[in-house]
Amino acid sequence: MGCTTIVRSGLPGSGRRLPGPPGRDEVRHQLALILASPLFRNSRHYPALLRHIVEETLEGRQGHLKERSLGVDVFGREPNYDTNLDPVVRTSACEVRKRLAQFYNEHRGETLVQIDLPHGCYVPEFRYREAAAEPEAITTAAPPEAEPAPQGPWRLAWRRYRTAVLVAAVALLGLAALSSGMRRSAVERFWSPVWGASDSVMVCLGVGARPAYADPDSGPTISQVMNRDSVAFSDAITMARITALLQENRKRFDVRKETAFTLNDFRRGPVVLIGAFNNLWTLRLENHLRFVFENDPIAQHTLFIRDRQNPSRVSWRSDTSTPYAKLPADYAIISRFVDPRTEKTVVVVAGITKDGTMAAGEFVTGERYLNALSRQAPSGWEHKNLQVVISTEIMNGIPAPPRILATYFW
Repeated sequence: MGCTTIVRSGLPGSGRRLPGPPGRDEVRHQLALILASPLFRNSRHYPALLRHIVEETLEGRQGHLKERSLGVDVFGREPNYDTNLDPVVRTSACEVRKRLAQFYNEHRGETLVQIDLPHGCYVPEFRYREAAAEPEAITTAAPPEAEPAPQGPWRLAWRRYRTAVLVAAVALLGLAALSSGMRRSAVERFWSPVWGASDSVMVCLGVGARPAYADPDSGPTISQVMNRDSVAFSDAITMARITALLQENRKRFDVRKETAFTLNDFRRGPVVLIGAFNNLWTLRLENHLRFVFENDPIAQHTLFIRDRQNPSRVSWRSDTSTPYAKLPADYAIISRFVDPRTEKTVVVVAGITKDGTMAAGEFVTGERYLNALSRQAPSGWEHKNLQVVISTEIMNGIPAPPRILATYFW
């Protein structure tokens, strides 16, 4: 898809239009401020991508800013690499957009030049920021009864007193705002990227077995259709927990089987995926993340969670041929991320088997468990992508409360 560089002139605080677009030095100065911020300086990929696309655009080479060329030039991929299997450019660009928006939200009125990265494009835009004009001074006459300010040697003390009162008032207002933010529950902080993105949330359920129909000419029988419509009890319980939470927060939801969704549906708004190996969308949308569900190609009947940063670790596994009464534990992944293909928030609540899915559903709707996650999370975790691996011990067929095994934020 082609893309054109758009450079706009904006309105400074005085309301006068600046003469033309930002100059190269202004843009480079703004880029340095952005890259020095905590949102970028602690990352390796995102600053490299932002710096490259800005410099290429300033030098008039924006025609080269395509996904494949960025994968080669910035991320060291081979020239013929598969961009569908390795969406590193799309994922990083999506994260750069989000961090740029967060940077400018945190620095309102502090910077004059804005760098934007439009959706569906890798060519940045440069413009002057619009700032509200300073309010006109309002002069009021002091009431006749007003006590005059002290004169002579008391004038300095009086000024210090007024300054101390003003500083104390500002501090109290700041503490009030801070305490208000801290009062947000962990459940609200976990779900805020979903609730804030849309009034409606899609809930995607895994389906049962996919039998091969004996007579394709006459189509499936009634009993075959009914069997195909079956939903696992654990998935239904998890769905009930999540939809109850959505109703409590006055959010509409659309529940459908995974076979009834398309990728275009997921581009309309946030989605919650329930189930792992019975939900093809979970396996497809999570396939580029750190923690993923996999089948063991050697040990038959073995399903496990792979940590791509530690490939040798395979302790989170389950042999599905084990008698259920002897199953010691189950494992699950909870993910919340912005998918680069849809640019919408995706939440995955899925276990290796049914107990893991139920434990994951309990985790994402329980204040107690999300508080435990909050204590381990970095500052501002509610605005980050995240993955959590949990376990649930099973005794006599009854799952214990979920326990956090690993976390990852980016």
